[in-house]
Parts: sequence; structure tokens; C-alpha cells
Amino acid sequence: MIVTETRLKGAYTIDLEPIEDQRGFFARLWCAQELAGHELSTAVSQASVAFNRSAGTLRGVHWQAAPHAEVKLVRCVRGSIYDVIVDVRPSSPTFAEWIALELTEENRQTLYVPEGFAHGYQTLEPRTEVWYQMSAPHAPDAARGFRWNEPRFAIRWPQVRRRIISERDRSWPDFSDP
Repeated sequence: MIVTETRLKGAYTIDLEPIEDQRGFFARLWCAQELAGHELSTAVSQASVAFNRSAGTLRGVHWQAAPHAEVKLVRCVRGSIYDVIVDVRPSSPTFAEWIALELTEENRQTLYVPEGFAHGYQTLEPRTEVWYQMSAPHAPDAARGFRWNEPRFAIRWPQVRRRIISERDRSWPDFSDP
């Protein structure tokens, strides 16, 4: 595994180091010892998958508030996504900054999303599947979010002919400092 910090403090990409032979390859996706060596959380509470029928499906942008804050590992296992994280930690030097990465089944990259980051993505292809591993169970009362087109962040989402967004994600209020 190659663990690389992004420009947002505490957020990392994790790339595979495949060992290849005539059969294909083998690679670690997750290693508690290696992540702990980078002082990253290794707690795992649940793993989930999101299947998205159509390109242009947008999920997010949300997070869980303390005491149910969670670390997420996010990987696209089929298709591709434009994955966005936003630092919503008021004491962080990168507070209110965002980055976007393209996660695809071909690049096999995983995004480590620390506690205190909002997360969302837009599918770039039909029949896209996204795998999540979370450090805390889902806590509906701790759910927080903001709209995908929140003016404060001005996230540059890919242009699509038709964007599919749930009513819940369309209805998040404007972001306000915690």
C-alpha cells in the first residue's frame, strides 16, 4: 500500500502495490499496521456498498457529527466517480477547503476520509458501485450535510446532461460554521 497525504490535512489516498504474475495480481487494500504507522484510524464498524444505476448520480455532501464522527475509506469497484471531500473542522488549517479525485475501477485508488470531513460523489458512468468502510455505525441523528451546489464552497462538479439527486440531498440547508 502506498499511503499519501492530500493537500487537506488528515486526508489520504491509498494506492495498491500489486504483486503480479501470470494469474493477475494480489494487493493489500487495508492494513491496520500500516495505517497505524501513519497515525490513521484502523477502527472498522461497518462496510457498505452503493450501487448507482445512472451516470450523473450525485450522493452527498454529508458527514456524521461527534460523538458519532466517522472515518471512511471509499473505493470505486465498478465504473468511476468524481469524489469530493470538504474539511468542515473549524480548527483545521484547511477548514472549508475541498479536493476532488477521480476514483475508478481501473485506478483502484482508495480515499481515506478523516473525521470532520464532508463527503460526496457524482457517478461518471452507469452501473457504478462504490465500497465504503466506516469506523462508526450509521447514526441518523448525527447526520449533517449541505447541498452539492453550496455557494460557499463552489465545488466544480462535472457537467452532466441529467443530474440525479435524492430529495434529502437536495434539501440540505446552507453550510454554517459549527
